[in-house]
Amino acid sequence: MPAPENIDSEEARASKGARPSAIFGRAARALVGLVYPPSCAGCGAATADPGALCPACWSGLRFIEEPRCPRYGTPFALDLGIGPLLSPRAISDPPVFERARAVALYDDTARGLVHRLKYEDRLDLAKAMAAMMAASGAALIAEADCVVPVPLHRWRLWRRRFNQAALLARPLARAGRVPFLPQALARVKATRSQVGLSRAGRAENLQGAFRVPPAHRAALQGRRVLLVDDVTTTGATANAAARALLRGGAASVDLLTFALVADPIG
Repeated sequence: MPAPENIDSEEARASKGARPSAIFGRAARALVGLVYPPSCAGCGAATADPGALCPACWSGLRFIEEPRCPRYGTPFALDLGIGPLLSPRAISDPPVFERARAVALYDDTARGLVHRLKYEDRLDLAKAMAAMMAASGAALIAEADCVVPVPLHRWRLWRRRFNQAALLARPLARAGRVPFLPQALARVKATRSQVGLSRAGRAENLQGAFRVPPAHRAALQGRRVLLVDDVTTTGATANAAARALLRGGAASVDLLTFALVADPIG
């Protein structure tokens, strides 16, 4: 271990060689930390790191683990120990996408995180949520050739000012070292809100909603696409988006979201 004077001299040399912008950035972050101490992304309680969850909120998340349906990602309540099993829904109503994964069930804690990101402009939550998604969807990311977020229609994007799916998708593409293609899929139909609609109503509402622009078809040809969104409810949005991507030339589509609206399969 170097002597204290050596440590001081090394730090001095590092500070002397550092860019003024980097020094200013570190000082600004330290000042912000003093004025606005890090707080839990879920409830606002004090935490050690910005965007982290406190122990209570972390334990409140109902993480989805194996065993689960490989197509919809829905968890099974019991582990029968007989290998991958399809859920009854995956057998009777197989999705357009190949595989789906989500971090947690859409309960109070997960719902709070999603709502703060989407409706309270807590864009800082995207990094922490994407990190959890990267862990849950590691197998999908490893096999992906590109990452595409579910797009918003231009009018909704104008009102919200950002696409939460794109905020989650960008760090996932960076983690997998694959292209991030936010323009590869366009929402060309201004659909009504999906809230309150039945599964059939959601599917009908989304007919013709997505399209791959001609200029972006070449980037999708023969590629395995990882489609990213914040929540999977009935799968209607993901099915409509995956169908458009396949028509646009993609070889296959997998789905990764932060939360899943589903009860464990008994």
